Amino acid sequence: MRSGSVLSVDLRQMIIAIETAVSLVGMNDTNHGKRVAFIASQLGQELGYGEQDLEYLFELGLIHDCGVSTEQMHAGLVNHFDWDEAHIHCEIGYRLLSSFKPLAAFALPVLHHHTHWADFPSLDVADRDAWMANLVFLADRIDVIAYPHYGVDILLQRDEILASIRRYSGSYFSPEFVDAFALVQRHEAFWIALEDRHITRYIWDMGNLERQQPLTLQQIKQLSMILAYIVDQKSPFTTEHSLRVADLSKYLAHNHGLSQVQCDKIEIAALLHDLGKLHTPDRILEKAGPLSATERAIMHQHSFETYEILRHIKGLGDLARWAAYHHEGVNGGGYPFHPHEKDLSIEARIIAVADIFQALVQQRPYREGLELSAVLDVLDEMAVSRRVDIEVVELVKCHAAECFEIARGNDAAFNQPYIDFSCDNGGRITPRA
Repeated sequence: MRSGSVLSVDLRQMIIAIETAVSLVGMNDTNHGKRVAFIASQLGQELGYGEQDLEYLFELGLIHDCGVSTEQMHAGLVNHFDWDEAHIHCEIGYRLLSSFKPLAAFALPVLHHHTHWADFPSLDVADRDAWMANLVFLADRIDVIAYPHYGVDILLQRDEILASIRRYSGSYFSPEFVDAFALVQRHEAFWIALEDRHITRYIWDMGNLERQQPLTLQQIKQLSMILAYIVDQKSPFTTEHSLRVADLSKYLAHNHGLSQVQCDKIEIAALLHDLGKLHTPDRILEKAGPLSATERAIMHQHSFETYEILRHIKGLGDLARWAAYHHEGVNGGGYPFHPHEKDLSIEARIIAVADIFQALVQQRPYREGLELSAVLDVLDEMAVSRRVDIEVVELVKCHAAECFEIARGNDAAFNQPYIDFSCDNGGRITPRA
């Protein structure tokens, strides 16, 4: 794809990207959403659902946990069969999906994918939404129980897994759905297919079956903002980081004289640049002191994770590199690819400078946010050593005051508001100030 061409991205592949990003939060288990999608679609097939409903179940299973950003949230969901705070990520997912028309049909089942079957009669929820939500709830809990046994003794444990699920038939899960699971799980192939090496190939194949619903540039941007929100909620110290880097990148691209299409693409790449940080442990992101060599090595993996998520989306090849190169140096330093200087496009160089600028302005656990003069001093030093592009730094200095306000989110004429919200301690969703 030429940098000036119009983007064409299929919705199915973006849904898989959402799952891939969110599942990184699981640290040692990065395939939960894939397995839930497989289990749910297998249950639907046993129940005789049509192709359209099976497609819907598969994609719902992929994105059901889109409201999960932190290790603490993930741990609560996998360590407790019925966690008291499970509703929080359901509500976040509901609001995220409701804001994006192409995925809005999944919002209500995501909201209720931890709702007990026995509670649905008292709720104003359409039958189909209740069925889909409960099938994904069942698939989700099957996977949580089965996960320790994949690739070890899953075929020996399947009867015990079924017995555990049967205890909740009629209360948590539809008896009809539990009966369908009893039939499906008799096949060894069902359980073997859930092992990592098989489930990843299955999702890859499904991703190549395009949904035939191309997204407009504006829709890709909206979906990128959803992903940016998920990433930025991983730590209170990175709140709105991706959004402000995107704002600043687009501003610099515009003032560099790039076309409107290029500016829009840079904005999207910047929104997605830190997707890989979902796989960085919370303790590292929030450490108040210097990172150890081991912690730094872990941190240096996040740009590669970003690339791996984005490069599989047809049409985002250039943007994947722009996003993943945000810690690369013009001098060949940085991490993790060390591209040659000629391979560092102006788009990648702009995002790299915007990322550093915004990070320096933002308060972090190990320091307060810096004032403009200190930020410019750091950038000057980095430009001299060719850690960053000197022309981009000069561009920043020509518009220093504007860049500073954009990075802080104070430029009302330029900054866009997040489509977001947050949850207070009680789990209620409230607008972000």
